Amino acid sequence: MATLRETRDRITSVKNTSKITQAMSMVATAKLRRAQDAITAARPFANQVQKILSNLSSADADYVHPFFEQRKVVSNVAIIAISSDRGLCGAFNTNMLRVVSTRIAELKAQYPQAKIHLIPVGKRSVASARKGKDPIAREFSDVFGKLDYSTAIEIADLSTDYFLSGQFDQVEIIGNQFVNVMRQEVRTTRLLPIIPSQENASKSASADYIYEPSQSEILSTLLPMYIKLQVWTSLLDSNAAENAARRMAMENATTNARELITALQLVYNRERQAAITTEMLEIVGGAEALASA
Repeated sequence: MATLRETRDRITSVKNTSKITQAMSMVATAKLRRAQDAITAARPFANQVQKILSNLSSADADYVHPFFEQRKVVSNVAIIAISSDRGLCGAFNTNMLRVVSTRIAELKAQYPQAKIHLIPVGKRSVASARKGKDPIAREFSDVFGKLDYSTAIEIADLSTDYFLSGQFDQVEIIGNQFVNVMRQEVRTTRLLPIIPSQENASKSASADYIYEPSQSEILSTLLPMYIKLQVWTSLLDSNAAENAARRMAMENATTNARELITALQLVYNRERQAAITTEMLEIVGGAEALASA
């Protein structure tokens, strides 16, 4: 019967889909291991540099580096929005883009005269930014296929150059942070101007530092490195979170496909049994008709 054939074809189609999602889950798992190792290795160094900068910035000194400058009038704010290059990773990109939209609304309410500039990183972020009305400072697409430190350097140099020249008064990064395989959080981080950690600042408030070479030379060396590390760890975080989200999404899709196959198999068996029963009744009815003729 046509109904049986349609059900059988649908079961075959769902089985093929489950094989694809299972394979994608395995690929995401392999990529996740490498991405997780990368962000785990990068975090301690970035955190230690941040502590050193907090100590240096909190020390009493006449010199204040331009990266610490809090502009009294904020006219231009840049948002580095980090997404993935590909889909099939659940609500990974949707959650990030929602936070970006909310943050833009908050900034416009906080600074009514300010202009919001976007620096989208990843195909999904670029596509979303192109649909919006806010100006795009620069696009970074296809970065996660082969993630390289040079990309972080480009983004960091763009941000620092525009900040020092006065084209940006504030720069923020919005992207997914890898917490664990089951959990990814969208995080908003202030990149420029740098805000020292209050905890580290209070611990080192009474410390007396002797600088060799000068404080300005030390900060001029460490701060650009720190900005690049902040961007790099954000990219690594997003990459690990993307693979974790894709792994979970494909595992859920595979589980759902197998449940659907079970349900369709029951439907197929019922339809097949009904067809066999109908044929048997037709045979019996025909035999009785011939016997009474």
